[in-house]
Amino acid sequence: MGDKRTDYISWDEYFMGVAYLAGMRSKDPHSQVGTCIVSEDNKILSIGYNGFPRGCSDDVFPWAREGAPLEKKYLYVTHSELNAILNYKGGSLEGAKLYVTLFPCNECAKAIIQSGIRTVIYDSDKYRDQESSIASRRMFDASGVRYYRYQRTGRKIEIQL
Repeated sequence: MGDKRTDYISWDEYFMGVAYLAGMRSKDPHSQVGTCIVSEDNKILSIGYNGFPRGCSDDVFPWAREGAPLEKKYLYVTHSELNAILNYKGGSLEGAKLYVTLFPCNECAKAIIQSGIRTVIYDSDKYRDQESSIASRRMFDASGVRYYRYQRTGRKIEIQL
């Protein structure tokens, strides 16, 4: 019956890898975040990364994290999760899974819940103790959205383009 192949990647590795690859499209010099939304039967539905809305030039709008509110990125950037939700053109996301490289903020958590996504798999949780992340967890818990941290395998994958 031959040897069993073990060189393939798991679904979680695959979809988190896609999320990281999507994040590499972001021009944010401080934080490249990517999202991959997947159906219940493991089909990619949508992808997003953090960046400015259509028509808002990356060369005109600010990427700064310090300064007056209108001179910082925070009022302008669309997070990867919201971009992926808004990019989806196929109808309902009910029951979908969302892979994201950074745990969702409270605003993205609202969009995730309202869109019908039922599971969030995240990698980094560097803002865990901030009110935004605490609020996200409270809303996920209250609405029945399951969330868990991606379990890194240590596998190194190299792609030459």
